[in-house]
Amino acid sequence: MKLVFDQISKNYGKKQALAGVSMTLSEGVYALLGPNGSGKTTLMNILAGVLKASEGIITLDGKEIGTLGNEYRKLLGYLPQDPGFYPGFTVVEIISYFASLKGIRLNEQELKEKLEFVNLYNERKMKYKALSGGMKRRLGIAVALIGQPHILIMDEPTAGLDPKERIRFRNIISGISHDKIIIYSTHIVSDIESIADRVIMLKNGEIINNGPVCEITKTIKGKVWSCELEKDIAEEYVINNNNTLITEMGSGCVILKIISDEKPLESASEAVPSLEDAYMYYYGEKEKLPEL
Repeated sequence: MKLVFDQISKNYGKKQALAGVSMTLSEGVYALLGPNGSGKTTLMNILAGVLKASEGIITLDGKEIGTLGNEYRKLLGYLPQDPGFYPGFTVVEIISYFASLKGIRLNEQELKEKLEFVNLYNERKMKYKALSGGMKRRLGIAVALIGQPHILIMDEPTAGLDPKERIRFRNIISGISHDKIIIYSTHIVSDIESIADRVIMLKNGEIINNGPVCEITKTIKGKVWSCELEKDIAEEYVINNNNTLITEMGSGCVILKIISDEKPLESASEAVPSLEDAYMYYYGEKEKLPEL
């Protein structure tokens, strides 16, 4: 299966949300990474058929998705950032309702298997409004997986989840990724570093980087620095510089990680870059580093 985006643009009046996005996807996990307003949700809504592109086409195995109709929609599973499930419905009622919309009748065993997969079987009689944030997101994943879709689209699926729930989400995605194209947007770097086959970095509606995590981190080699400073000096440095992280604190001393094209301080040493460092480099404010 090959999904091809060819020069996709989207305009809202004079505002351009996407500007000529092109990429080719096959089976695997693709993470759309970028800050709010970068174009992630717009791109996913176009792929899901919720929006129409102003320019460009998307094809699946050579056929434009707009011409495939129901054939294409049957291949899709979609989890928007806010699914809008009925608050008074129980977990089982929501699953059954969305299955019926797809023309699928789930028997008791199939319902049990789907809910056990997302660890919600014990909560099957709870109303949606009573579920925790993590439970709601897992229910959304279960709904998106109805009908065994080959293309799974998820918009900010881990937003608002605690670390334990985010780990559970990553395990679920890893377990279903072998025969699907999975596309999900996020601005939480730790959620994608271990499971994404490719990371697509968007900024102002354009792709600024696209590749495996290891390739993206290579692009900032020599731009990440580690430096040990006295606590008071380090805290002031962090306040005055957006591209700096505190990585370790001891008694009176702090180790900083500084993102900079040039060596920021004489005592700084080059550090191994991470995806979080790449996020800071590409999306942080570029500014002159303060003198100490």
